[in-house]
Amino acid sequence: MTGSQKCKSRENLVVVGAGMAATRFVEELTSRAPGQYDILVIGEESRLAYNRVLLSSVLAGELSVDDIELKPSQWWRSAGVETLSGRRVVKIYVPEGRLILDNGDSVGYSKLVLATGSRAARLPIDGADLPGVHVFRDVEDVEALSRFAKNTRAVVIGGGLLGLEAAYGLARRGVDVTLVHVMDRLMERQLDAEGAEILRRLVEERGVRVLLNAQTTRIDGAGRVETIAFIDGRTIPADDVIFAVGIQPNAGLAREAGLHVGRGVVVDDGLETRAPGVFAIGECAEHRGACYGLVEPAYEQGRVLAMRLAGQDASYCGSVVSTNLKVSGVRVFSAGDYLGEDGARRIVCKDPRMGIYRKLVVRRDRLIGAILIGDTNGAADLLDLIRSGADISSMCDDLMFGPLIQEAA
Repeated sequence: MTGSQKCKSRENLVVVGAGMAATRFVEELTSRAPGQYDILVIGEESRLAYNRVLLSSVLAGELSVDDIELKPSQWWRSAGVETLSGRRVVKIYVPEGRLILDNGDSVGYSKLVLATGSRAARLPIDGADLPGVHVFRDVEDVEALSRFAKNTRAVVIGGGLLGLEAAYGLARRGVDVTLVHVMDRLMERQLDAEGAEILRRLVEERGVRVLLNAQTTRIDGAGRVETIAFIDGRTIPADDVIFAVGIQPNAGLAREAGLHVGRGVVVDDGLETRAPGVFAIGECAEHRGACYGLVEPAYEQGRVLAMRLAGQDASYCGSVVSTNLKVSGVRVFSAGDYLGEDGARRIVCKDPRMGIYRKLVVRRDRLIGAILIGDTNGAADLLDLIRSGADISSMCDDLMFGPLIQEAA
């Protein structure tokens, strides 16, 4: 068989989206099934895939945009993957196996992977579209925030991961930052009250003012942001506002194509939609009713799909959600059932003066959840124990270490 005949025998695989999920999927597939597919990756952004988790470090001036690039152009070429940057897919014709790009070009496929990610949500309040209102999601957003002058009064709305990262990055640039959050604690989806309070104090020590129980009702200004108002009648001045109130899966393209869409693109345990040969991974995908907004589940999905397309037996059964990041300059790890209700045993080690908090949640000699703040040593081992359900009765004491005060609840 000639080289041209071999090329014709390959399947055309198109990946829509060029972010972290797409990159990991392509890396896994090209290593498991080299030469089996002609792969085209189409991305809306004009640059190659980068690590969004590190955007706050770029905003803080600790890293450059080039530093967070996932793979250089040479890697994509060496892997035999064609990349098309700065192009948007505007239509999918599923029966014909064809895409239409924003410049009118038509692209055919035999298999299609949707990795379209998500977009930043905005609160549906008056003034949300005023000049001076921003989001924090991609490199363009970081570039806009980086133009803030020192001592600019910036208000970040949202006390989750995105909000904390945006606030920290701005504070590092000398911006006067207030972080407002509607809940009674920061990162309420990852931390208990005690851990969140330690994090709040550490964040404030890094130059971020924190307002909790603050429900934003409107943004006011004569042609530009001037003040923010809360439901209890309080107002605070602001020159700029950054929404960091969550994400919404980019599922519109799939919905218009007639695919089954809930909150995200609905997929089965093989990451396949109801349309044969059309798959979805990452933040745009909805699996067993869950849309994951974290990197690790996207990587797990990419690995499983790559295995399946390489002819291996693999299924995705969901992810144990975990967070292991440097949040606002503070190491934070959270995984599993970190609250430990319904009779679980909670073991806590803490040193508030040092900003250290370690909590294990155990039920029937199995580790089911954990929180680490300040000192995240051993986080990977804890996550493995949570996922495996291994008996930890003989090692429980060893999992809590250091000169810390230990309490059992």
